[in-house]
Formats: sequence, structure tokens, C-alpha cells
Amino acid sequence: MNLMTSLPEFDVAPYHLSGVVYGTLLNHEPALQALGDAVNAAPYKAAPRAPVLYLKPRNTLAGHGDRVGVPADAAELEVGAALGVVIGRTACRVSIELALDYVAGYTIVNDISVPHEVFYRPSIRFKARDGFCPVGPVVVPRAAIPNPDDLVVQVFVDGELKQRTTTGQRLRNVARLLADVTEFMTLLPGDVLMLGVAAGAPRVRAGQQSRIVIEGIGELVNHFSSEGHTA
Repeated sequence: MNLMTSLPEFDVAPYHLSGVVYGTLLNHEPALQALGDAVNAAPYKAAPRAPVLYLKPRNTLAGHGDRVGVPADAAELEVGAALGVVIGRTACRVSIELALDYVAGYTIVNDISVPHEVFYRPSIRFKARDGFCPVGPVVVPRAAIPNPDDLVVQVFVDGELKQRTTTGQRLRNVARLLADVTEFMTLLPGDVLMLGVAAGAPRVRAGQQSRIVIEGIGELVNHFSSEGHTA
């Protein structure tokens, strides 16, 4: 299966697909609050003070309409609806005030995971299976989204609304997240930084379909089947 065939067209500058997609953990305030005292347990003993990032490597990339395999060792998967911030200029130590100037546009990311309880350092096997990062269907230019921090996000499973949130209530909004991340690492044109998944990600099983709708961007649809089956 060619995971790249239905990805949005990033080959027109500045959308060249670099293959680097960064996820952000615990950026949704209600999600952090829901953990309660667990964030104060060993080994960390406190809530994170800096962005908690992880990678969705190239093998995870898929596109709108693609089929995602449900592994034999997972009864169900989490559908993580996330706003994808597409970098348009090399960003290193950018200020909050100028951070959005480095954004080319926005897209939808389905940050699929095997359900797990580890919230600081999730295992690669939970987050990086083949096809676990559908992206698309388009990149909407930054100018068309005046406020990326107030977009309605909906997740449907087999046509039924399972989650309705917004891109708000973030510990770090888009500009602050970009500023904090680029304080310690450089983001390059074509990189995609997820704002983070909201609390209560819906779950799907083989044979079901997910549809993520983000206001002003469109919808990203994916089908799920048992791993190894394409029908």
C-alpha cells in the first residue's frame, strides 16, 4: 500500500511534505485536569513545564479516504482529531508575536493510537504503526483562518457524532506552542506540528469509519479494517 498517494498536495512551496509530523501531548487543559494526581506521581512528580512532543514517522502517513489497519493485538483504536500547523518558513527561536508569520497554513491530522495509559512517553508501538497518521485533505492558507485557536472540531464514527470540541482551552495556543517549541529546536518548511488531541478521543473498531471535521478546513475520512485486509 502506498501511504502517500492520497496525501494533500504539499509539493507546491511552501507545502513540500518533509515527512516530519510532531505530536503534542497534554496540551488540552481538560485532558491534563482529568489525570488528577497522576501527574504528580513518580517519576515526573509534576505537570510538564515545557511542550511534550513525540514523532509520527513517515511510515504512519496516510491520506483522506485511506484505509487503516487495526492490529491483531488491539481490539480498538483511538481517533485523535488534531489541528495540523504546517510550517512555511524556517522557524528558530521565534517570538509569540511573530510566530504565526512562520505558518504556511493548517490541515487536519488524525493522530491514531492504540489505547494506552502512559501519558508522558507513549511507546512507539502505540503511536507509530503503519498508517497511524492520516493528514489532509487540503492545506488551508493561514490567511483564510484568522483565529486558529477558536475552531470547532467534530469527530464522527459511522456517521454518529462522538466528540465535539474546539481548538481552544489549550495550555499553549498555536503561537505560544510554536514559540516554545522553536526555543529548543528548529522547525522547517513542510513540518507539521499538531496542536494536540482533546480529552476523550473516540474509539473505533475494524469495519468502522471515522470522519474528522474542523471548521474552515474541511473533513478527513478514514476507514478501518483488520490489519492485512484491504476490503
